[in-house]
Amino acid sequence: MPKIRLHKLAAIAVLVATAAWIATGEFSSVGSASEEPQTVAQRPENKPTEAQTVTVATPPRIDHSRTIRVSGKTAADKRSALALRAGGVVSELPVSKGDRVKAGDLILSLETEGKEAAVETARQVLAQRQAESEAADRLAKSGNLARLQLDSARSALATARSQLEAAEADLARITVRAPFEGIIDKVDVELGSSAMQGQEVATLIKLDPVIAVGEVSEHDLGSVDVGDKADVRLVNGTKVSGEVRFVSREASEQTRTFRIEVAVPNQDGSIPAGMTAEINIHAEPVEAVALPRSVVTLNENGELGVRAVDDGSKVIFYPIDLVDDTPRALFLAGIPANAQVIVAGQDLVTEGDTVKTEIADQKLIRELAGVLASEMTTR
Repeated sequence: MPKIRLHKLAAIAVLVATAAWIATGEFSSVGSASEEPQTVAQRPENKPTEAQTVTVATPPRIDHSRTIRVSGKTAADKRSALALRAGGVVSELPVSKGDRVKAGDLILSLETEGKEAAVETARQVLAQRQAESEAADRLAKSGNLARLQLDSARSALATARSQLEAAEADLARITVRAPFEGIIDKVDVELGSSAMQGQEVATLIKLDPVIAVGEVSEHDLGSVDVGDKADVRLVNGTKVSGEVRFVSREASEQTRTFRIEVAVPNQDGSIPAGMTAEINIHAEPVEAVALPRSVVTLNENGELGVRAVDDGSKVIFYPIDLVDDTPRALFLAGIPANAQVIVAGQDLVTEGDTVKTEIADQKLIRELAGVLASEMTTR
């Protein structure tokens, strides 16, 4: 019979001992046998809790005009590229770049090349045909002229009038005049040079008023109306004020934004066209309250709002409408008058909790909101 080695006997002994211990079931109380059961009164969940203390304030109500910020640029109120209606040699060029002109002022004139003589000839022919027509009319009334001859005289008179009008129109084509008051921004020809029909000879722009052009989003379109006041800050730091004169009713296909135009007085022409500008449009004022960003929170449904305390010292939640977001404060609508808004500790409580309140100084809430008292009209 083979001998059983010592290590095998040891393994068998350990196995038997382990099986016996598991069979007793004592292992289930390891780590808990020494613990005494707690009474109901000792359990933490039944221990009375102290009400949370929060700071509340009744924010002043103000009439706030929402500011819509738009990036844009300046543009001329009117711009016209003046072109020739006839070809010829430039004989007069009384303007140069930067000149101010009034409506009807001469910009350029070509050599007449016999056109004035043609007008004079046509005028003389018209006078002759007028006399012949009057004579034929008298003779026809006395019965000394046939009706056919009278019609012929009247036809000749009409032809003469037409020829004079054509000659005068041909003469007018050699001149270019300003269609409106403005500034000559560019001159494309020189005195004595030859120009062709349809060639651009000068560019005329009107810079009073100068127009600040931008694009507003679909979300902001409903807040912008013709007549709204606007501030314009130019890239060089100049600040001017104007009024919205146009709001497009058709969105851009590429950006889904709407073009707006703000007219800015510019009598001295100091504001050029094409300058980068920031447009701040002031919408119609609405009643709102000014609060710091830290006051705004979310409820269990993910709604944006503020927590307040009712007359029974319970926490309630007011959904809000964001009127404006400024560097200093949020301007909010939807908060009832005299609401005690929690300005400190709002994230430590939930709706329905009973709380203790500390009243914040009105000066404190003004400072928190960053709004000067002079800018508010307390209701």
